[in-house]
Amino acid sequence: MAKLGKLTVGNKETTKIMGIINLSPESFYKNSIKTTKSEISKTVKKMEDEGADIIDIGGMSTAPYLKTTISEKQESIRISKAIKIIQNITNLPISIDTCRAIVAESSLELGVEIINDVSGLKFDQNMPKIIERFQPSLILCAYSKKIIGNNHVNETKKLIQESIKIARKIKIPKNKIVVDPAIGFFRESGTGLPFTRIRSNWVNRDVSVIQNLRFIKGSFPLLISVSNKSFIGNLLHKNDSNDRLFGSLAAELISVMYGADIIRTHNVEATKDILKISKKLLQNSKKGL
Repeated sequence: MAKLGKLTVGNKETTKIMGIINLSPESFYKNSIKTTKSEISKTVKKMEDEGADIIDIGGMSTAPYLKTTISEKQESIRISKAIKIIQNITNLPISIDTCRAIVAESSLELGVEIINDVSGLKFDQNMPKIIERFQPSLILCAYSKKIIGNNHVNETKKLIQESIKIARKIKIPKNKIVVDPAIGFFRESGTGLPFTRIRSNWVNRDVSVIQNLRFIKGSFPLLISVSNKSFIGNLLHKNDSNDRLFGSLAAELISVMYGADIIRTHNVEATKDILKISKKLLQNSKKGL
C-alpha cells in the first residue's frame, strides 16, 4: 500500500484510474492533446465526472519513435500553466509526467505532490536532489541507459529495484513509491528520449511483462499504462491510435487481473465501466465457490 499525494493505492484498495492530459502537440495520441485553458478545464471536469482518481499531465511527449524533444523551459511553461488551471477546478491529485529536474522542481513549487518519472530518476542527474528536497510521492518506471538483453521480466524487475534504491537513498519512504514496468518504452531503436534499448522484439517484451506483473511489482503498488499504445496497434494491425480503444480496454482488464493497482488511461469512462463490471462478476464468482 502506498500514498500518491493523499490517495491510498495498492493492497486491497479499489483499482485507481489516472486520466491522461497531454499538453504537447507532438504526442502520439492526438485526442489526448489539450493546450488551451478551456480544453484543459473541460477535460479535467469530464474526467472527474467519469471517475478519475488522479490527473496526470505531461508537457513533452516521450514516445521513443517520435522526434518530440523540446526545451526544459518550454516543458515547464506548459506544465505550470496547466497546474494552475487544474488546481482551480478540482481537488484531485495531480501527477507530473517528466524526467527533467527543472520541470519537476517548478511543478513541486506549485504544490504538486506526485512525480511520474519515465526514467525512474536515472535520466537527469539532478532529479534525485530535487526529489530529496521536496519528498513527493513517486511513480518509478523501468529504465536503463544501457542496452539490455532478452530476459524481459527479470530485467524489468531489476531496473525498477535500482530506481527504488535511488529513491530510498534520498529518504523517500517506501509507502510513497509506486512502480511502472514502462510499457512502450523498450525498443530496438528510437529517436525520442528516454527509452531503453533492447536486443529483442519490443512487442514480445511488453506482452511478457504484462503477463508477469505480480512478480515484477513485488511489494509495491503497480501502475500500468497501455492505453492506445503501439503494441496494441501491432497486435491488432491497427496503425491509427484512434482505433485501439477495445484493445486498450482488454489489456487494461487483463493487467488488473495480473496485479495492476492503477490504470493510466486516455479513456476514463470506458475504463471505469470495465472495472465496475469485472469487480461485480468476480465478487459473485467467489460467492458461488
